[in-house]
Amino acid sequence: MLHNIIRDKKNKWVQSEGCTIIDLLKYIRSKGQLRDTQIEAIETYLFLKISGENKPLWQLFYEGFFTNGTDLSKQNINQRARDFLQNNTAAFALYDFAKQKNGNNILLPELERLIIDNPFALNYKAIIKSIFYNVSYADYLMSLPMGAGKTYLMAAFIYLDLYFADNEPTNKAFAHNFLVLIPSGLKSSIVPSLKTIENFDPSWVLPEPAAGKLKKLLKFDVLDEQKSGKKSNKARNPNAQKVNACLPNPFGQVFVVNAEKVILESFKFNAQTELELEEEQDTSNDLKKLFGQIPNLTILIDEVHHAATDDIKLRQAVNYWQAKGNITTVLGFSGTPYLQGAETIKAGNYAFKFSQITNTVYYYPLITAIKKFLKTPTVKVGQNINRFEIIKSGINDFDTRYKAVKYNNGAIAKIAIYCSNIEVLEEEVYPFLISDLQINPTEILKYHGGNKTYSLPKENELEFRSLDQPNSKKRYILLVQVGKEGWDCPSLTGVILSQKGDSPQNMVLQTSCRCLRQVDKGKEETALIWLNQDNAETLNKQLKQEQNSSIDELNNTKRAGGIEMVDRQSRMEYLQLPKIDFYQLKVTYQSIDEEETPNTKTKLKAILKNIDDYKASALITTSDIANIDTGLIDVINETGIAFANYNQWLFEISRQSFSLIPPAQLQYYQTELKEIFESITYVKSDALFFNELYDQYLIESHIRLAFSIKRELQTASDIIPQAAELLIAGKLKEVEKNTMLYPDENETAKILELDKNNENVDVDFAAVEKAYQLVKETLEAQGMGDMVIPFENFKAPKEFSLPVRSKNNAFHYLPYNFGGSGSSGFEIETFKHVLRSADFVNNGLEIYYNGERGLTEFVINCFAKQGKYWKPAGKYTTDFLIIKRKEKDEIYKALLIETKGSIYAADPSFQKKKNYIEAEFLQLNADKFGYRKFDFLYLEDSKDVAANVSKMNNKITQFFNN
Repeated sequence: MLHNIIRDKKNKWVQSEGCTIIDLLKYIRSKGQLRDTQIEAIETYLFLKISGENKPLWQLFYEGFFTNGTDLSKQNINQRARDFLQNNTAAFALYDFAKQKNGNNILLPELERLIIDNPFALNYKAIIKSIFYNVSYADYLMSLPMGAGKTYLMAAFIYLDLYFADNEPTNKAFAHNFLVLIPSGLKSSIVPSLKTIENFDPSWVLPEPAAGKLKKLLKFDVLDEQKSGKKSNKARNPNAQKVNACLPNPFGQVFVVNAEKVILESFKFNAQTELELEEEQDTSNDLKKLFGQIPNLTILIDEVHHAATDDIKLRQAVNYWQAKGNITTVLGFSGTPYLQGAETIKAGNYAFKFSQITNTVYYYPLITAIKKFLKTPTVKVGQNINRFEIIKSGINDFDTRYKAVKYNNGAIAKIAIYCSNIEVLEEEVYPFLISDLQINPTEILKYHGGNKTYSLPKENELEFRSLDQPNSKKRYILLVQVGKEGWDCPSLTGVILSQKGDSPQNMVLQTSCRCLRQVDKGKEETALIWLNQDNAETLNKQLKQEQNSSIDELNNTKRAGGIEMVDRQSRMEYLQLPKIDFYQLKVTYQSIDEEETPNTKTKLKAILKNIDDYKASALITTSDIANIDTGLIDVINETGIAFANYNQWLFEISRQSFSLIPPAQLQYYQTELKEIFESITYVKSDALFFNELYDQYLIESHIRLAFSIKRELQTASDIIPQAAELLIAGKLKEVEKNTMLYPDENETAKILELDKNNENVDVDFAAVEKAYQLVKETLEAQGMGDMVIPFENFKAPKEFSLPVRSKNNAFHYLPYNFGGSGSSGFEIETFKHVLRSADFVNNGLEIYYNGERGLTEFVINCFAKQGKYWKPAGKYTTDFLIIKRKEKDEIYKALLIETKGSIYAADPSFQKKKNYIEAEFLQLNADKFGYRKFDFLYLEDSKDVAANVSKMNNKITQFFNN
C-alpha cells in the first residue's frame, strides 16, 4: 500500500542533497536512545512535513507526489489514454497506484482498465479524496506494535514540531500545541503511560541548548475530571478551566483527553451523527469551542483503530476544529492498521475496497520487533482440557521458567490471567488458585471495575499501577476488562487466556502480546503465552490478517540482535518478465470395493486393542495450531464434564451414519461396543462421564467404518495447463545481511540506478581504447607524459561488474539470497559461470534464480509410479531457469538447472523428483507444445568445476540451438 511507496521515496530523500535535516538525523542516531523503528518513523514524519509540506495525503497523491516513475511509453495502452494520462497528473497518479503490485497480482486491475478504457469518465479528485476519508488536513497513521515505544515517539514528534515552530513561528507545517486523544474505555490503562511524555529527554532528538529550552516550555495537563458538561460554567468545569487558562496564545501546551467522556460529549450530533455547527450562546466555556481557539494544534490519537465506534463523531469533531483554521496535523498510532470492515470507494459505476487504513504512512511488523527488541514468545495451546487445567499448566510452566527471575530494576516476573467476567474471577479462578494450586494470597492481585456483588479496595488499583516496581510482590494478576492494551508493565512475562471470552474476540492479539515488552535493553528475553484452542485459532487468524504471520512463526522467531536486514526490490516490471506456461500432471482418485464382507467384529476388536491410540495429549504444543498434537508437557488421565449413557451413545453413532447403521445392528455387536464404551468413560462422584482425552469423534467414525466393506483407491491422471509467475512480489521480504547475497549492496544500487535512467550497460572497448590513445598522445605532445595513467585504470570507470552488465538478462529481484538452508556456495558459483558463458551471452538468453522457496509459482508436482498407480512424490522447485523468449511476452524455451551438494544428492525424496522430471515432465510438455520446451540439467558439487562448466555449456548450446 501507500506506506511502501512512502518508505522508498523517504529513503531517497534522506540520501539526497536536498535533505535539510541530515545532520539532525545523524544526531538522533548518534545518541543511540531510540530504536531503529522510532527513527524510521521520525524520518517518515519529517519527510512528509518538509518534502511533502505537511499537505493532506489526498493532495500529495493528487499532485503526483507518490508516483513511482512509470513510463507511459512502455505501457500497453491505447494512445487516447496515454495522451490523457500524460497531461492529467491526478489521473496518472491513480492509474500508477492502481497498477502497482499487490503480492502476485495487480492492486486494482479493474480500476486500471477503467482508466485506460474511458479516462475522461472519472472524477479523479473525488476518488482520491474518498480514498483518504475526504479530510482537508494532514492525517497520518504510524503503525508500530505494542512495546515499540509509541509513547516516546509521540514525545519525539512533539519536541521536533516545537523545535521547528520555535525557529519558524509562522510556518504552519509545525504545531505549537498538542491534543492527545484516548479511545473510550482505555483511560485507566493509557493515561499513566502517556504521562511519560513529561519525562521524555528531548536531548535524545535535539541538541542542546534547544532541548533544554523546549523542556522548560512544555506544559502537560491531563483532562480527566468528571464534572464536565455541555453547558457547564468555569466553576463547574475544571477541564474547560484548564484550557481557558492557557488562552489566547499558548506555546508548548500538551493536553491528554479521554475522547468520549470529555470531547464528544461537548458536541451536539443529530440522529445521523452529523455535527451541528451552530454555536450555542451558552457554550462559551465548553471544550468544543475552547479547543477550537488553540492555535497551531496537532492532534495525536493513540490506539486509533479503536475509533471504530466513535470514528464518525471523532472525525467530525476534528473537522469542526479544522473549520476554525487551527489544525496542523492529525497523527494516529496503532499496532493493527486494519479496518474491521473494508472501506468501499466508488469510481463511477465501479467500486473497490481497502481493508488496511489507507492513511498508514509507516508500518513496522510485530515479527520484526520480536527479532529486534521484544521478548521472544513461546505460545502453548491446551487441547481437550478445561479452563482450570490450562491455568494450572500455565502457572506451573511459568513458575518453572520465571519464578526465580528478577529484572535489573528489581521487579519480579509476573503472569496475567484474564477472565471473561467478574463472577468467573471471584467465584472460580481466584478460589482455584488459593485452594487447588495453594498459591499464597499475598502473591495474587485481583483487578477489575467491580459490580453490585463484588468490589475491590482502592489499594488494588494502586498495586496495579505499581506492578513494575521492585517493592511489588504480586506475581499472579487476575484481570477482567483491563490490561488488554495500553498497559505498560514490562515485567509482565506471561499471559493466560484459558477460555473463549477472556478477551474480546477482536483483541486476542493485543491481549496475548501484553507480555512482550522489553525490560532490560540489549538482553535477550523470553515470554510465555498459554491459550485454549478457541483463542489460539483466533490469534492465528488475527496474526494472518494483521501481521501476515502465525503462531508457528512466533514460536520459531529468534532474536536477531545486531543483525542487519537487507531490503529487496522486484525488477519484474523493468524486465517485462512474462509468466511461464507449462503442463502439470493431475492425479485423481476413485475407489473400488475390495471385501465381500465388512468383518465388523474383527475391526471392532482392533479398535479396542488400540484404544490408547485415540487418546489425545492432555496439553500442549509449542507448534503451529495445525500441528497441535506434536508435543506434551504433562499427562492427565481422566477429564471431562459430558455425561455418558451407553444407549444414547449407540443412538448417536447410528444417527451420524444417516441411519445406514440402525441401532438394532449395533446391538448385535454389544459385547465389543460395551468394552469400547467402558474404556472411554470414567466414574466421578457416582456419575458416568466421557473421558474427553479420547477423540470421541474419531472412535465413533471408526466404529461406523467397521460396518463398511474395505475399498481400494485407484488413480486417474490428467494433464492440466498452468501459467506461473517467477516472482510472487508480495512475499519478497527483507533478509538478514550475509555473504551469500548477490549482487552486493553497491552493485544492487547501481543496477537500480541504471534501470531508472534506462542507461545502456554495453561497453564498446574499441572506442574506449581509441579515446585512451588520443588522451595519451595529447599529454605526451604537451610534455606531460608522466601524467598518463595505465590503460586498465583508464577503462575501469567505463566497465561494469559482472552482475551490473548482466542486469538485462538476470536478477528479476535484487539481491538474490544464496545463503538459504543447505547452501554450500555451489549455487552462486554456478550462477556466475552462466553469466560469464559465451554460449549464454551470444544466444541472448536470460537466467533467473528460482530456488528461494515461497517466492515463485513455478513449482512442479511430482509423482512416482507404484505398481500401476501414481503416488505423490512431493513438489519440486528448480534452482535456476535459463530462458529464451520467442516474443517479448512469451517464454519459448526453459532449461531447468538443479545444483546439488553431494551430501544431498542421494536423498531418496530428491531422487524420486529428479526421476519424475527427467522421465515424465519433460516428455509430457514436449507432447503438449509440439516441441521440447523444457530440458533439465543436473550439476553436483562433487564433480570437477571444469567438468560442470563444460557440461553446462554443452547443454546450453545443444538445447537452445536445436
